[in-house]
Amino acid sequence: AERLAGLFSRHAGQLPTTLTPAVEARILEWSVKRKPSDGSTHWSTRKLAAQLSISHMMVARVWRKHALRPHRLEGYMASNDPEFETKAAEIIGLYLHPPQHAAVFCVDEKTAIQALDRLDPVLPLSPGRGERHGFEYYRHGTLSLYAAFNTKTGEVLGKTAARHTSAEFVAFLADIVANQPRGKEIRVIADNLSAHKSALVKDFLAAHPKVRLHFTPTYSSWLNQVELWFSKIERDVIARGVFTSVPDLKRKLMRYIRHYNKAPKTVKWKYFDPTKRITSQSAVTGH
Repeated sequence: AERLAGLFSRHAGQLPTTLTPAVEARILEWSVKRKPSDGSTHWSTRKLAAQLSISHMMVARVWRKHALRPHRLEGYMASNDPEFETKAAEIIGLYLHPPQHAAVFCVDEKTAIQALDRLDPVLPLSPGRGERHGFEYYRHGTLSLYAAFNTKTGEVLGKTAARHTSAEFVAFLADIVANQPRGKEIRVIADNLSAHKSALVKDFLAAHPKVRLHFTPTYSSWLNQVELWFSKIERDVIARGVFTSVPDLKRKLMRYIRHYNKAPKTVKWKYFDPTKRITSQSAVTGH
């Protein structure tokens, strides 16, 4: 009916846009320094694109180029220890240049591990569908796992306990001594838990002069290599485990340790850039 006029588009479409340095800088400024006006905590590509009247794919390209991931959230812990550098250097020195005739162990306890039993059957992995656990569970109780990670061999000495007390810690130190040749010099890296600095511990160290404790700086458990091993047993056994009782939990933890020690792995770890350290003086955003 419109004859030749019908061949012309009534909507010319979006004007072509080019990612210029000015546009890229504007995207970065809004991404890092501003928040959405609707009260959201972070931007999405479409939300920022609508704000700046540009393509959401352009926002995505800029974010990818500068490794910006607004949807991700990470945690951190800033150490307020005034002797952080000195203590950290001491720990790192034990990793990189251990005493020639000493065994170095990273020691800690994983506390309150729950023996959770699922009330509904576990539905196994199948094509197109992951393993499924029911939401209902029964809690049989808890236990603590003591672990000593040998930094030279990667082997782990483990022991479970009903509680994590100073007496249990001393008993575990005794187990470490018993598992080493008589008279062997032993260096133990541990955190600042009060149970690690009690009178019982001091008496044990006085009776065993070949054993020496090295404490990580406050709020710096990441310096202790056994924490990496704890995250491994958490993923492999604890997080998805089904435990019919506390003894069943203990049996499965110790079985895992025995199998792990057949092919242990050391930690290839280093603190390579001190300038990246987060401190209480680091730049922060307001709340």
